[in-house]
Amino acid sequence: MRSSKPILLVEDDSVDALTVKRALMDLKVTNTLVHQPNGEEALKYLTDANNPRPCIILLDLNMPRMNGIEFLKHIKVNDTLKKIPVIVLTTSKDEQDVVETFQLNVAGYMVKAVDYKKFVETIRAVDLYWTLSELPTNGYHNVQNEFVHAGAAE
Repeated sequence: MRSSKPILLVEDDSVDALTVKRALMDLKVTNTLVHQPNGEEALKYLTDANNPRPCIILLDLNMPRMNGIEFLKHIKVNDTLKKIPVIVLTTSKDEQDVVETFQLNVAGYMVKAVDYKKFVETIRAVDLYWTLSELPTNGYHNVQNEFVHAGAAE
């Protein structure tokens, strides 16, 4: 059975957020996309018990108020939130950013492609990985088959 949990996008650039939304639509991923413009707002969303827990977080690094690394430092010390897989989706190719985010246990680091077709392929790779991954279920958030595609059997 496929889940319909939302995908949390933490991204300050509205054009990039629309590009992610469009790519998910083009790939027929029907999960709701919840967009938060910075780490502070994303933390508020995640700690509000009335909000559904996302199946995955797509995280930009360069944001105002609370950047992606600061956000990771907050969620990775929370026993519930640290189990949500985080994919960094950024323009930064800085090796220090890659090292620091993996030290904070991100599930992946993807550089945003400028070309839309290449960007869609990046999102397709994220979707395919989380759709096919076998993950432990003992006390861990199970994201297998979390992305829901239009026309997929419920």
